[in-house]
Amino acid sequence: MTSEVALNTTAVVLEQPERVVLSRLALTPATERDVVVDIAYSGISTGTEKLLWTGRMPQFPGMGYPLVPGYESVGTVVSAGRESGFQVGQSVFVPGAKCYGDVRGLFGGAASRVVVPGDRILAIDEGLGERGVLFALAATALHVTNVPGAVQPDLIVGHGVLGRMIARIAVAYGASPVVWETNAKRREGSAGYSVLDPAEDTRRDYRSICDVSGAVDLLDTLVSRLAPGGEVVLAGFYDQPLSFTFPPAFMREARLRIAAQWQPADLVKVREMVSEGRLSLDGLISHRSAPHRAEHAYSMAFGDPDCLKMVLDWRNLQ
Repeated sequence: MTSEVALNTTAVVLEQPERVVLSRLALTPATERDVVVDIAYSGISTGTEKLLWTGRMPQFPGMGYPLVPGYESVGTVVSAGRESGFQVGQSVFVPGAKCYGDVRGLFGGAASRVVVPGDRILAIDEGLGERGVLFALAATALHVTNVPGAVQPDLIVGHGVLGRMIARIAVAYGASPVVWETNAKRREGSAGYSVLDPAEDTRRDYRSICDVSGAVDLLDTLVSRLAPGGEVVLAGFYDQPLSFTFPPAFMREARLRIAAQWQPADLVKVREMVSEGRLSLDGLISHRSAPHRAEHAYSMAFGDPDCLKMVLDWRNLQ
């Protein structure tokens, strides 16, 4: 029964921009449709969570401080409602939670325990361990092309974790993408694709360019590299208005598409690709931290170019 598990948690709370504390919070009582999950690992996103950290996140429903961040968590079900569809002991991916009362859950996964509806989570292989936190980014990467009429990108801008995931998925589907990366150290770690300094690339016939850099001043450059009728896909998160010069885009009859948030079907497809060995989650987590050093971990995740992916290990706080 859900009532047999204590409904409180230790959570990362972003009190204000660049101010993180670890707090003990009461959890919303679980219903018969909910599960209670003890979190083992949670990832720190260098996209949307960085905007929360810096205070540059655009306003939208649910935005405000204090908040519990995090939408990349994995753990074990310790209590399951009769209508949740899960059983105690299952390993699951948790894409965030809203279970902290007056403290906003945006996105709510950075905690030692969460209460979440069963239809929000995904059963995963226990053997994935900390790599399970990468399911959100993998689903985001898959969603770039998991829509009608989309093709795999032949140029990807940015070789962070999301760029690497998009490239790995493209390779899994038979493509041979090029990735642009200005940071020399981040040009390491390719897997079946090429990584170049953009200054060394002279091609101007890319059919599909996927930008994950979040840079707001790149559109003219990307349009100039398109083949006629080519497409630029925006898969990063942009906190300022974007603009481009019309005549070059007109001459190429360029198309612009925005890749939105992943959908549940994307998560299921990622699980299938991982279990079949078509998509590897290896080699993407570079740093780990205990939750009591969360402020340092968040600062490093957003400020250290050598930090590819930071994971908080919650196992000793259960």
